[in-house]
Amino acid sequence: MKKIGFLSFGHWSDAPGSQTRTAADTLMQSVELAVAAEELGADGAYFRVHHFARQLGSPFPLLAAIGARTSRIEIGTGVIDLRYENPLYMAEDAGAADLIAGGRLQLGLSRGSPEQVIEGYKYFGYAPGDGESDADMARRHAEVFLEVLSGKGFAEPNPRPMFPNPPGLLRIEPYSEGLRERIWWGAGSDTTARWAAQRGMNLMSSTLKDDESGEPFHVQQRKQIEAFRDEWAQHDHGFVPRVSVSRSIFAITTDMDRRYFLGGDGRNDQFGVIDNTPSVFGRSYADEPDRLVESLRGDEAIAAADTLLLTVPNQLGVDYNTHVLESILEHVAPGLGWR
Repeated sequence: MKKIGFLSFGHWSDAPGSQTRTAADTLMQSVELAVAAEELGADGAYFRVHHFARQLGSPFPLLAAIGARTSRIEIGTGVIDLRYENPLYMAEDAGAADLIAGGRLQLGLSRGSPEQVIEGYKYFGYAPGDGESDADMARRHAEVFLEVLSGKGFAEPNPRPMFPNPPGLLRIEPYSEGLRERIWWGAGSDTTARWAAQRGMNLMSSTLKDDESGEPFHVQQRKQIEAFRDEWAQHDHGFVPRVSVSRSIFAITTDMDRRYFLGGDGRNDQFGVIDNTPSVFGRSYADEPDRLVESLRGDEAIAAADTLLLTVPNQLGVDYNTHVLESILEHVAPGLGWR
């Protein structure tokens, strides 16, 4: 069995054919797609976070809205760029959204990806310290966030407060117990996967990672997962970690599917350089269900992960994306033993 959810980048534009022409369209349709996915029996609704872009940028209002409209589905991010975040304020927002959702948040965090603007985090008031890179700053923010999610008091109370305080040092409120074990790190390399394991975060691996061996993407990603689990076994975090991978997978069952996805680009891994780092971008899958099952059997990283996030073309609207998810759940997942 494998958990299967969707991952939306939350684009909006006025391009021909777009059904998300405004930010309001994208936000409201994201809620509706999560509701529809829950009704289908999908396991997760996850959302990418990008700043200075016509995409979803402020996740917690959206996660809280979905939490209030659903009852079972996991609700998460993939991923929040911690270069832009105040970790204490984020802990408050996360605690509130998780309580509204009844403890269903699964928060993916990371050091971030190539940006829309130069050093955009500086506009948010954050800058690396002396001798620190922006990645170092993001990891420092992550460690503060994890610490405050532990629920331990750390703030000296005012002896004459506006409202009575409990005894001892104060913690961030609202506090949601259990959220600390539902934090994920979006790792782009074997080293950062090990770093996540050392700090007790689940592993989130996307369709892009550092090219560390020249091997096919799914093989390198499987090795990354093994490195994470080997490192986790060296520590006593008190819970069993989870691992997710994301993929673009489309079961061709209608003429519209054929028009959108058959014969397109992305059928092979792509190797290149991103931010001066050799990188590999994983292939997409689009085929008739029987052939799709056979292709997916050979993906070593999907086999190794417990959670699969299906990237969805959100600009095609709620109805079509519901069809995309339903096609995978009904025509592909059973053939692979995922359902």
